[in-house]
Amino acid sequence: KELGLVNTKEMFKGAVEGGYAIPAFNFNNMEQMQAIIQACAETKSPVILQVSSGARKYANQTLLRYMAQGAVEYAKELGWEKPQICLHLDHGDTFELCKSCIDMGFSSVMIDGSHHSYEENIELTKKVVEYAHERGVSVEAELGKLAGVEDDVKVSAADSTYTDPAEAARFVKETGCDSLAVAIGTSHGAYKFSGEAKLDFERLKEIKDALKEAGFGDYPIVLHGSSSVPAEFVAKCNQFGGKLPNAQGVPEEML
Repeated sequence: KELGLVNTKEMFKGAVEGGYAIPAFNFNNMEQMQAIIQACAETKSPVILQVSSGARKYANQTLLRYMAQGAVEYAKELGWEKPQICLHLDHGDTFELCKSCIDMGFSSVMIDGSHHSYEENIELTKKVVEYAHERGVSVEAELGKLAGVEDDVKVSAADSTYTDPAEAARFVKETGCDSLAVAIGTSHGAYKFSGEAKLDFERLKEIKDALKEAGFGDYPIVLHGSSSVPAEFVAKCNQFGGKLPNAQGVPEEML
């Protein structure tokens, strides 16, 4: 908070109540951050600035801290009186990495324990949640494994696993995570959907319903790897709780 950042828990609450979407952008340098802040200041749109572990190593953790603080002040210079900006760790894979980001001023972290067993994922996520929540930081977790490439780590389609709805409800209850990334067929990276994109929309609905039945209401569900998802599939995601008005898939010629 001393950097002027807000966490995603506050953002998602406003988005659910107001019925609007929040963009989340991965950035790797100052120029990208400038463009993001300029656009969000112009539209007064809350924004999540995402940093992967690889980008964090490249940019340096100390510089990132002050870049985030600078982004808030820059937004104010552009006329955004009370900017809602979150600095978020994307796909953190260890407690130590999440702790380091929290200690350096990140207002939100993702702990991706999907490469562990279900019980180990719960244990790891719970540990991160306890540390983060004591410091006012929100936590995104992941259940299920997406195919594709994330920070040069490749997961084949054969190794990907879809999220089980019943496990999702139990996972959120036992870990206390603030949002959950689920696997329904999207994948990371630019080279994907070489054939027809196959997304399990029934599973997405079942996950949403299971969380609601468990008493979590309109709980924030996160879909990673959404770039190049066909527009009609984005519309179907919205049907089951997504908030992506006018979103378009990436044209094939751009892939």
